[in-house]
Amino acid sequence: MAANEDRVRDSEEPVKIPASTDPEEQSGAPAKKDGGVTLDAYDQVKHTRSASLWSGLVGGAVILLVLLAFIVQNQQNTQINLLFWEANLPLGVSLLIAAILGALVVGSAGGLRIFQLRRAAKKLRD
Repeated sequence: MAANEDRVRDSEEPVKIPASTDPEEQSGAPAKKDGGVTLDAYDQVKHTRSASLWSGLVGGAVILLVLLAFIVQNQQNTQINLLFWEANLPLGVSLLIAAILGALVVGSAGGLRIFQLRRAAKKLRD
């Protein structure tokens, strides 16, 4: 049963809108927006994976443009020392590397937590 629920949840089928308590809408008449415009199936779908993907890609492109401008504007070399390692890198590149490493640490901690929660949920299901 749980696998069937996951399949339904992962599908791109339109979300069913609960029945209204309005007697006019229960009579079988099409639902109306303000101004008397009829709702069709397209208007009832509020969120899809494709919309999320598109939003993520546009947001990612904007972030990359900002990062590119940041790196280009911060080209002065900076000496980086870490334990026994030292390097001369442009300031923008070194800060970008630090941000990526920080994101990897946070992402791995979040991934471990998700793994822990899934394992606990699986034990509860069995």
